[in-house]
Amino acid sequence: MNLAQLNELTVDETSHIFMQCCTSATWVAGMVKARPFADKQDLKTKADIAWQGLDEADYLEAFEGHPQIGNVDTLRAKYANTKELASGEQSSVSEATEQVIKSLSQGNADYLEKFGFIFIVCATGKSAAQMVELLQERLPNDKATELANAAEEQRKIFHLRLEKLI
Repeated sequence: MNLAQLNELTVDETSHIFMQCCTSATWVAGMVKARPFADKQDLKTKADIAWQGLDEADYLEAFEGHPQIGNVDTLRAKYANTKELASGEQSSVSEATEQVIKSLSQGNADYLEKFGFIFIVCATGKSAAQMVELLQERLPNDKATELANAAEEQRKIFHLRLEKLI
């Protein structure tokens, strides 16, 4: 898809496209209203403007659009003994040992219990071990700090998705 096509879509079609980038209904509505986009930079700038000033409920709604990395079996499958995962955003994740998988699972559970929302990180280029390190670094934060951290990671994620879209 190119920008001209995006600018010409119906409101419903555009909403559907942007919902694939971020599941905050407020952000999606802001992006639909922000059309037309002059170029990729304009798209990114307007995405950031739509993201700024959202409230906690909007951020939480966006976070809910991500699957929780929680149980050990899911993590084993996700970080199976491959040097590189085949798909998109986590393509640089390298082999993970059983201990790393268990640490990631426990860290995610601890994070959810403490903050009430799942651990959000832009995983592109990060190994499972790096994810564990980031999780452990962020766990001591208070909720307001962590909400801001997660919101910034979500912003990075939708920028990657917008880049793939156009």
